[in-house]
Amino acid sequence: MRVIDLWSDTATVPTPEMRRAMAEADVGDDGRGEDLTTKRLEALAADMTGKDAAVFVASCTMANLIAILAHCRRGDEVLVGEQSHIFRSEDGGASALGAVSYRTLKEDELGRLDPDELEAALTPDGLHHARTAMAALENTHNLRAGAALTAEYTSAAADVAHRRNIPLHVDGARLFNAAVRLGTPASELVEDADSVAVSLSKGLGAPTGALLCGSNELVDAARRYRKTLGGEMRKTGVVAAAGIVALETMVERLAEDHSNARKLALGRTGVPGISIDPDRVHTNLVYFDVTADDPAELARRLEERGVKGGTAQRRWRFVPHHGISADDIDYALDAIDTTFRQYHSR
Repeated sequence: MRVIDLWSDTATVPTPEMRRAMAEADVGDDGRGEDLTTKRLEALAADMTGKDAAVFVASCTMANLIAILAHCRRGDEVLVGEQSHIFRSEDGGASALGAVSYRTLKEDELGRLDPDELEAALTPDGLHHARTAMAALENTHNLRAGAALTAEYTSAAADVAHRRNIPLHVDGARLFNAAVRLGTPASELVEDADSVAVSLSKGLGAPTGALLCGSNELVDAARRYRKTLGGEMRKTGVVAAAGIVALETMVERLAEDHSNARKLALGRTGVPGISIDPDRVHTNLVYFDVTADDPAELARRLEERGVKGGTAQRRWRFVPHHGISADDIDYALDAIDTTFRQYHSR
């Protein structure tokens, strides 16, 4: 049976070029700084984000956590958006492992924090409150339908933080989606940020891994925290090689995912039991509401037709990615239309 997996862009598989690079990678002990392929990947990521250095880690969740640990000390707080991935989807790691608290701020529909509210929330050293030690943005913003933050906005937010000597971190798990969507190099999008985390295993298609990029001092501290967290590995060049291919060959093709997402959204307007606003599809994340009375049953029926991604919740997210073609989107749209119409004609 034909299977169209729209659950997430983490459903990508390595390309043949990635598999060849992995098989032929020059490897060494990364814990001793001897893995030349990993060093190449880190240098490439630093260059593409405009930062001094980068460190290869297991995931973007780890990169975000290490950034918090490197920027903060125990008892500090970080300012994050109320719907941010750092706050909602990373298991409270900063609190559990760093004794760092989260303070959430309201976001607009594009995931932006109001600069005035951000400035008002910044708390200096004092005896009666936690010291704000980091502020964070998310670009693109997952729960805000993949909205992309412009370089101008990020610069304005950084200016607010820097006036109070507080670093700005960007959770850029899908930063290159933002770069393609806005037609702006990733380095410009995070030019004024002090650190940025980028994922290799989503739309870029690498099997695993992420990078934390920033100053030499920050990355030196990050390597120590990576060790503390048990994330230091040995022959990492085997997977870093795929990351190099991802950064060198897979960025521009993200536009295909954005186009397929738009097609998927437009094709579902008018389908009974679905409420969707195509204008809120910014990059490759397609959020919509299932208004029918049994989303779980619809998800089951849809998966029987080979389309994966539905849940028992009313809010669904479908994510086109590498390996999903325009023809696959047509197939998925036909399956969605048939499934929902049959359900409503019971």
